[in-house]
Amino acid sequence: MDYSGKFERIEAQTLYRKLDPEQQVRVKKIAFVHYFTLQELRFFVEALIDLKLWSAGDLEAHWQHWRRQSQRQGKDFKKWAFKQLRQLLQDLKQQPTDYRLNTDTTPVYRKSPSKISLSEPHQGKLFGMCPVQSEKTLCCNLYTIDAVKNCGFGCNYCSIQTLYAESGFEIDVNFADKLEAIQLDPTQLYHIGTGQSSDALMWGNRYGILDALFQFARKWPNVILEFKTKSHHVTHFLEHDVPTNIICSWSLNPQCIIHHEEPFTASLEKRLTAARLVADKGIRLAFHFHPMLYYQGWQADYTALITRVQDQFSSQEIAFISFGALTFPKPILRKIREHGVATRIHQTELVANPEGKLTYPDKIKEALFQYAYAAFAAWHDKVFFYLCMEESRFWEKTFGHSHADNAAFEQQLLRSARYKLMTVSQRRTERETPTIKTRRRPFDTP
Repeated sequence: MDYSGKFERIEAQTLYRKLDPEQQVRVKKIAFVHYFTLQELRFFVEALIDLKLWSAGDLEAHWQHWRRQSQRQGKDFKKWAFKQLRQLLQDLKQQPTDYRLNTDTTPVYRKSPSKISLSEPHQGKLFGMCPVQSEKTLCCNLYTIDAVKNCGFGCNYCSIQTLYAESGFEIDVNFADKLEAIQLDPTQLYHIGTGQSSDALMWGNRYGILDALFQFARKWPNVILEFKTKSHHVTHFLEHDVPTNIICSWSLNPQCIIHHEEPFTASLEKRLTAARLVADKGIRLAFHFHPMLYYQGWQADYTALITRVQDQFSSQEIAFISFGALTFPKPILRKIREHGVATRIHQTELVANPEGKLTYPDKIKEALFQYAYAAFAAWHDKVFFYLCMEESRFWEKTFGHSHADNAAFEQQLLRSARYKLMTVSQRRTERETPTIKTRRRPFDTP
């Protein structure tokens, strides 16, 4: 049997070549002893990479230990050893990840894109629906506008890394002109977010991005324009006149998650400081606890974070708050393994959601959402809370209510956000002559 030729064919279909040269030699030797099939070689290599990323030992050492431990031979040993390997991985995933280990050290991160291409991007549209909008989950029907393709923050779980070339950023040189050409219905309210294909504030006002978006917001007062960020670059907001229909929002996680899984982003301290500066200027805020992660000590960490948010901000300053669990498309797993940098984002039990994306089992998601919402008890009737990209059954268990469909959810969010953006006199007029006909809830009233 000529296994050499077969190995050359199958290894090219795995991540074998992502291993360092010495590892390749050792893995090849094991593969030749046991005549690994394509599926076996793929599983072996991916498991080897995962154990390294999780700082959970060396698979080759485990394999040799199993070899010494067992009297089985040939195919019987191979079948038994792979069973041991699957159990090892399962056991590791059943243990809550401990991010508190080595928090004083700096993790090795993957490289951030560096090349900037000033051009008219050929892929995607400038203005359109949120790319994760779905009828299978309850979504807010967000529209999106982005001047930049690709993100330099490199969060380990982010789907952006599967969409664009890792070598650089694409910045639309015709961004301002394209914004000016967008035509909207002036009688309809729109919630438009920027920060879907790249962080909204990572670039500040380079290339006039923020100036163009400010002008767009002034032109269309019926737009609620949200800047979603993990940065602290708010200088342009502090030094310029900001349209009143703009919301600045921050994605928040405990610092240990930022440290290990959100490389190059601003620290929690910097994010909250930037948000406080923006709020002091009268700009409304939003916070997104997304993705929430399940790990050892998560309850204490999220409680401390939520307490801090309530201590540093008034509910009147907050337009809305969202929760969402770790969720990512399956190709992210390959990217994580290709990058080969330490992460424990996938060292957990993951299941497929209705869209086929990987996420936590229901019991974990329910615990995360219910715990976080309970911690915000003082704001329940003052701030609009929602779940992002989650099924309606999680709404019922978290908030005690849901929405009939995406359109109903969208209208509630629009009404609440619009109300928070109003002045006192505008609110008085709104109560007398409401322009959006949706049912009221406690968070719609001052």
